Parts: sequence; C-alpha cells; structure tokens
Amino acid sequence: MMHQSAIFVDAGFLLAVGGTQVAGTSLRSAFSVNYEKLIRGILGRAKDHCGLESLRVYWYDASKDALFTDQHKKIGLLPDVKVRLGRISFNGEQKGVDLKLGLDLVGVARNRAASVAFLVSGDDDLAEAVEAAQDLGMKVVLVGLDDPSHRLGVASVAEHLALRVDSIITLPAELIESCFAKSVSAAPRPTPVAPTPGPFPPRPTPGSGPRPAPPSVRPPVQPAAPKLHRSEAHLVYSSGGGAMTSDVYEGSALDVAQEVGESVAVSWYGSTTQGELNELLADRPVLPVEIDRVLLKDCAQRIGEYKTDLQGVRRALRDAFWLKLDQLV
Repeated sequence: MMHQSAIFVDAGFLLAVGGTQVAGTSLRSAFSVNYEKLIRGILGRAKDHCGLESLRVYWYDASKDALFTDQHKKIGLLPDVKVRLGRISFNGEQKGVDLKLGLDLVGVARNRAASVAFLVSGDDDLAEAVEAAQDLGMKVVLVGLDDPSHRLGVASVAEHLALRVDSIITLPAELIESCFAKSVSAAPRPTPVAPTPGPFPPRPTPGSGPRPAPPSVRPPVQPAAPKLHRSEAHLVYSSGGGAMTSDVYEGSALDVAQEVGESVAVSWYGSTTQGELNELLADRPVLPVEIDRVLLKDCAQRIGEYKTDLQGVRRALRDAFWLKLDQLV
C-alpha cells in the first residue's frame, strides 16, 4: 500500500457546520467561503497528523442534475482536487453523494493507493464504508470541527460513525474563522432587470412624454400564525407499535427553535433579492423547500434530529421565521 494519504470531504457537512459557526446558519447564501485557503488548511492539518503527502482531495457536493456550477469548476481547478457531484432532488435533498464518497473510499483502499484516509463528514451512513476500508488495511481518521460542549468533542458528528473510525482530529478554529465570512446585508438586493430585446427602444406615442417606471409592488404582509406556547406543545409518537405519549416539551427545545427560526429569517432576508422576497410572501404560509430544510438542519445541529422531528418544534421553527420576517419587512 502506498504510504500517502487521501482526503474525502463531504462539502455539505463542512459548509453547514462552518457556516453555522460563523454566520449562525447553514444557509449557503448567508456566507462566503475562501475554498482555496480552506482546502489548503485541511491538507496541512492532515500532513501534520500523519506526516504523509496527499494523493488528492476528493470534494463531494450536490447540484441540480449533478452539473458543475461556476463555483464547482473553480474548486475542481485547484491542484490535486477532484470534485464529485451528486444531484439535488425535487425536495432539496442530496442524492448520490454518500454513495460516491463510500465507493471512492473503499476503491482507494482496495487499490492500495493510500494508507490513511481523512474523512471530513459526520454522516453515519458512511460507517459501513469506513469499516470496509479498514478491513482492506487502511486507517480512517475523522476530521471535525471542535465543539467542547459535545460529548464527542466535535460538532454534528453521528456517534455511530465516530465509534468506527481509528481516530478523530479537529480543524483549527482559526482556519474556519478565516475561511468563512458572513455575507448578509441590511435589506434585499434589487431584482436584476432583463434588458429590452431588440437594438432600438420602442417608439414613443406622439405628444406623450416618457412614463415613469411603476414602483415595485410588494405583496401585502399577512399576519403570522400565533406563536406556539410551551403549554400547547405536545410530543407526538408516530413510529407505530407504541403508545402515544402526551408531555410538555422541554422549554429549551422551543427556545432553540425560536432562535433558529429568527436567525434563518435574518440571514435569508439579508442575502436575497426583492423579487425572491415578493415570491416568498405571495406563497405564504408555504415555505420553499430550501428554506425549510435549512430550518430543520440548523435546529437538528443544536437539539438533535429526534426533537426537531417533533411536530410542535417544527411548527415553532416556521412560526418564528415568519414572525421575524414580518419585523424585517
């Protein structure tokens, strides 16, 4: 087996955790990333740990129809970086990313192309691929972001995965803070106006002057749903085979849901266009899939998926988002 390392980066995981630490949300439009510096920092951390040169960095992400975006092209042109794309489904979920990562991890181990793999991810779906690579003689090191408050010491990593890797290391907080930057403005950006087709402007009617452009029409703000009171929130058991319980939620879960809903509203409002805001308000109370997924993901990072899946917590998340947005507009 070659005495070199290979680095496997789940971009969805890394950007969500890094963005949350710096910008308070995993909403990608709410922060910018210096990808070259970030990847260089990951390479340096790996070499410091094992002393080996790197085969390459495998960068896994998702996009519509698995097509390269301009950002993916820039990342793919960096030295020794290979971008592998899954697709984004109609409901905003990533498809094929974990499968590609797991197959590549086992393939590199089987071909004896590297002796150590550094895995930047927290998804427990990769646990079986990790064990398969280990059975082929490869060491697997989990790379996370430091979180002293978590029992594993790293942020948003499934215990099922953490128990199967050979060791866990963290990226320096200074690296994340220097590579991620919050990019939120005080108000939505103007919607770009498409140029008038044709080489000449329309001919004005004789005797009439130029007409002023109509003002931007903002849909009327509808009243938000009333805020969920703690005494109204009850656990809902829906997994079959057990009795339904009826207990009041811990106040902390609802408090977190409110904080997350407000934070996402602020971040989205400051990184959107006026046209997108108009569309959102016109479809109220339905939230776009991408916003709803960010709400759930950000909340799950703080209180866990189990509590986030509870009906009352989800309702509190969405209510808090709308209430905060009403204050902003």
